[in-house]
Amino acid sequence: MTVSVLGAGAFGTALAISLAQRGPVQLWCRSEDHARQMVCDRENMARLPGVSFPEQLNPKADLERATHSETLLIAIPLQKLRSVLSANRALFSQKRLVACCKGIELDSGLGPVSIIESEVSSAKAALLTGPSFAHDIARGLPTALTLACQDGDLVKILQQELTTSNLRLYRTTDTIGAELGGALKNVIAIGCGAVIGAGLGDSARAALMTRGYAEMQRMAMKLGARPETLAGLSGFGDLALTCTSDLSRNYRLGLSIGRGEAHDPSITVEGAATARAVAARSRKMNLEMPITDCIARLLDHDLTLEQAIAQLLARPLKEE
Repeated sequence: MTVSVLGAGAFGTALAISLAQRGPVQLWCRSEDHARQMVCDRENMARLPGVSFPEQLNPKADLERATHSETLLIAIPLQKLRSVLSANRALFSQKRLVACCKGIELDSGLGPVSIIESEVSSAKAALLTGPSFAHDIARGLPTALTLACQDGDLVKILQQELTTSNLRLYRTTDTIGAELGGALKNVIAIGCGAVIGAGLGDSARAALMTRGYAEMQRMAMKLGARPETLAGLSGFGDLALTCTSDLSRNYRLGLSIGRGEAHDPSITVEGAATARAVAARSRKMNLEMPITDCIARLLDHDLTLEQAIAQLLARPLKEE
């Protein structure tokens, strides 16, 4: 097997470091200067400082050479995935494309596997998702993820090829559930960050996580996901991590909202676009998702945090 990781952000770099334990890995980035810096320093000082590259990790800025590999892990932001695929469709044809991004596309309402299938129909699409921080993976700390692919035989092959000494992969053919679990939890994490940032306490966060998980299940089941997928690493596991750690960009965005502070707009926060996309889609589906709707309105400044709290607490009483 030959592997390339496309995208030299923190997560893509961490995956490349882990996979280089098993054999040569190419790490592609857009910038020639960035590639030269990584070759010279043998680390990604811009995105993952302090973690040295293994000998078999090869940074480069030549996309054509990087896509010679059989398996391509695409670790770029979800909202940019379609443009990269469409601009380089011939290079991705017939490849195994493993999306390593989370979210729902704002314009189409689609997740990463669906975007790959719509742009490169000849490719074999899969998704790697679950509770993970780049620094943990890069430092060799044990991490478990979900690998999803509709092809039951291919997902077994990829599971064997992409598992490393610290990266344990669990497989599923439920790509819908894996996509939605990884995307929807980011929305809830923004809300949990806002709760803690506003000083509302851990009990309120626990309530929001629990009712947010109910919303995640509600949409996922409606769209054909399996309940066990949402109860696994790509749903509940990722929710637990992202809603409780300030290493999460989504959680940190929520913290800034709760504290009334400005957030750095240059930092990609996948849950922000996802909140807007999911809120719009749930309305079209006539699906009740009050937490998601409030978070989307908070992000668009259509609602204050105080109004959002009052709105949620004033909802009709019902059975759990």
